[in-house]
Amino acid sequence: MRIFVNDKPLDLLSYEDLNPEKKYDATFHDPDELPAIGHWKDDIIFHEPSHDLIIRILYQLRTRKHRDLDSVTLISADKPALKQFVKSRFSIIKAAGGIVTKKKQILLIYRLGKWDFPKGKFDKGETPEQCAVREVEEECAIKVRLGDHLCNTWHTYTQNRKSILKKTYWYAMDCVSDEGMKPQREEGIDDIRWFREAEAKISLINSYPSMRWLFKQFLKTF
Repeated sequence: MRIFVNDKPLDLLSYEDLNPEKKYDATFHDPDELPAIGHWKDDIIFHEPSHDLIIRILYQLRTRKHRDLDSVTLISADKPALKQFVKSRFSIIKAAGGIVTKKKQILLIYRLGKWDFPKGKFDKGETPEQCAVREVEEECAIKVRLGDHLCNTWHTYTQNRKSILKKTYWYAMDCVSDEGMKPQREEGIDDIRWFREAEAKISLINSYPSMRWLFKQFLKTF
């Protein structure tokens, strides 16, 4: 499970998940010790962190930029308990969206000054698939055909002093009709365009790390 906290990836792993080829720049085994600020850089991993340490790690990630930090990994023999505790620190909101393609082109929207993929929160009683199709069609004024589930992304933010963890279900989609395509401006979308793969990669430099990670997952199937 990967959660983007303040745009930094936080990975929750079991020992079976650990990639033996991945090298960590700093490894911490003390279950209660929070390392000094100078150690928060590159890729770091914490083995069997206590609940108290997890709380302090989350606070550290949420309140500081850590420009030299690439990723944080928490690893535990009891991964379900680790995930459950981390998620318990947030109010969880669910959303869904899609990566839409047409003749090897990829659809991006421009919202709040960044290129993004269309998505939105669930309406009451919706399935992830229903939400994804509705949100894409509403935000882009197009018709789509639902494809395979790609992955889920998780990211955190603060709203009304509450810590939110947003889970977004992502699906591949084919464009059926873009005859009336236009951005849904009431949702803060200023532009919408089709991009070739190389162009989309360049445009997503001006996006969120979670969206660049999502795009990499999508390209494995494209």
